[in-house]
Parts: sequence; C-alpha cells; structure tokens
Amino acid sequence: MKSITWLSPQDAPDCFPPADQALDEPAGLLAAGGDLSPARLLAAYQRGIFPWYSPGQPVLWWSPDPRAVLFPEEFRCTRSLGKTLRNGGFSVELDRDFTAVIDCCAAPRAQSLGTWITTEMRNAYIQLHRLEYAHSIEVYRNDVLVGGLYGVRLGSVFFGESMFSKERDASKVALAHLVDICTRNGIAVIDCQLPTRHLESLGSRAIARAQFQSLLREHIEVAPRPLLR
Repeated sequence: MKSITWLSPQDAPDCFPPADQALDEPAGLLAAGGDLSPARLLAAYQRGIFPWYSPGQPVLWWSPDPRAVLFPEEFRCTRSLGKTLRNGGFSVELDRDFTAVIDCCAAPRAQSLGTWITTEMRNAYIQLHRLEYAHSIEVYRNDVLVGGLYGVRLGSVFFGESMFSKERDASKVALAHLVDICTRNGIAVIDCQLPTRHLESLGSRAIARAQFQSLLREHIEVAPRPLLR
C-alpha cells in the first residue's frame, strides 16, 4: 500500500520520493512537511512536484497523474479574445509588480471560501522572484491592476501557479501574453498542474505524468534565466 513520505526541514532539499509513489487518493499527494526554502522548491519543480495546502495543514507536495499542460503552439485564441487583445484597452507588463499579483491571487474570491496561498507561500514565491526564478504578468487598465498571473521558470519550462481577474477576460489576456513571451523565449511547455475547463478551452490538455517528467528531463535547467518581452 502506498503512503506519503514525511519530510523534515532538516532533510536535504532534494529528498523527495519518486513521483510514481504518489497516492491514488487523494490523487497525486506525494509527501508532507519540510519547508518552502528556495532550494526545496526548485528541487520539487525539477521533479514535477509542487506545494499546495490550506492554512493549518503541513506543507503538502503533489505530483498528479495526468498532468495538465499547455504547449504554446496549441494555445487557442478565440475570436472574442483576439478582439479583446486588440481593442480591450488593457496594457500588459512583465515583472512590474510581482507582490501585487500574488496578493491579488491570494485574495478571497466569490466562488471560494479561502485561499491556498498562505503567508508562508507568499513569502516563498516573493523570494523566488528576487532570485529571478518566479515571474509575473500584470494586466492594467488606466494603470490599475485588473488581472495577472505568476509562475516559475526553469530552463524551457514555465510552471504556472495562479492567476486572477478583476475584469472580464483580464486573466485570459495575461495568459495570451504569457504564451507570446514563452514563444519568444523558447519555452516548450507551460505547466498548468490540474485540468480545468477554463484552461482546456484555451488549449491545455492532460498528459501522463511519465510524459511530463520526460519533458522536464529534456527542458529543465537549474540556473535562473530571465523572461524577455
């Protein structure tokens, strides 16, 4: 019978078990505990593992099967989204205000009772941003932040973490610009973690965990690389 591995903050950052040991229920749960140090987060991403937990829980580490991904060349820009990109009145920036984006992603939403972006998570990703691994895309109207997303780049992989929208289609605008930036920067795949109807409508699809890990072995680099517009 499978069981999760318990990590201590004193354990080596890369001491995660193999991803194929993740539980079937809850699906993808692999390990618990440890910390959110940059070294452990980067070691996790290299292995296709990400943290996701609620306040009051230990850090929970996941590697779901299947895995939702978006290949930039498969992004589906609908006619209405194309019109919004051209005439919607939005301006888009890269890494202008990472902290504001993660705070907006963590804010309460009408369809959710809470947030998984704890203070510990917030601080950990701000630190990754300072180390030039984490990046944000901001969508503005009249210089007011109305949408955006953030994630982590390792080599030719962008690991999407969260997005938000205060106006209709603002998060889609952010994603469209991310796809364009990824194309310009030679990024082969955008990790979407878990399948959702919203992302599937924009071109994401589910692939086997083994295939995702094969992509990581091909495209991951540990040194930070900037995202260029």
